[in-house]
Amino acid sequence: MASVLAAILDDLAAESLQLDGWVGGLDHAGWQTVTTPEGWTVAHQIAHLHWTDVTSEQAIRDRPAFDEVMRQAADDPEQFVDKAADELALEPPDQLLRAWREGRGALTEALLSVPEGEKVPWFGPPMSPASMATARIMETWAHGHDVAEAVGIEVPRTDRVRHVCHLGVRTRGFAYMMRGEQAPDVPVRVELTAPSGELWTWGPEDAPERVTGDAWDFALLATRRRHRSDVDVQAQGEHADHWLDIVQAFAGLPGNDPKPLADR
Repeated sequence: MASVLAAILDDLAAESLQLDGWVGGLDHAGWQTVTTPEGWTVAHQIAHLHWTDVTSEQAIRDRPAFDEVMRQAADDPEQFVDKAADELALEPPDQLLRAWREGRGALTEALLSVPEGEKVPWFGPPMSPASMATARIMETWAHGHDVAEAVGIEVPRTDRVRHVCHLGVRTRGFAYMMRGEQAPDVPVRVELTAPSGELWTWGPEDAPERVTGDAWDFALLATRRRHRSDVDVQAQGEHADHWLDIVQAFAGLPGNDPKPLADR
């Protein structure tokens, strides 16, 4: 398992360094570029990633501090994440960038320190260190997309996106729960084509329903960066079709539904 975690952490480092390179070259005005319809700037994106890294480390090394974060989340589930990003985004860009670099390094060390078989508490179900590292890849990938699109950078398509797809599949039941729905007891086969051309699969081959298509597009859908009408992902079966309407690879509330690109 240690080798699995190390490989995931290598991919997390690669995703983080890629985004680091994009934002590290921006001037102060560039950090104020708006990246989302809700008004998050580049600074908000890095602030959120930094806050989540720090909170993840607290979940491992400082349970009282993490318990306090959980209490704040319970008191204000719709706004507490945004408030944290708003506060940290006020820091000077060079200071925020330095803090994010230090925080993600500290998290890597913390994840490597978790004893074999132990899970880490989180806002959704407790996670293994490998799952938590995978979640950090997903968030870095998704928020990196927001930044890249806002500042006019084309994101290189790499097979690291498999981590995002994996979370999107594994969180199927959680997506229903976050919508107040009961997950159907119907298995779904997922078959996605990777950027490299490899076929990635999840679920039994003889499942009665299927999701097929482009892995990159599925990841954009699962991180709620694209509307279904703008992705090359298809569903066969009633339950698979509805799942694509609500799929989310992240913990927490689903947020606003993305608009079709034609309507933006």
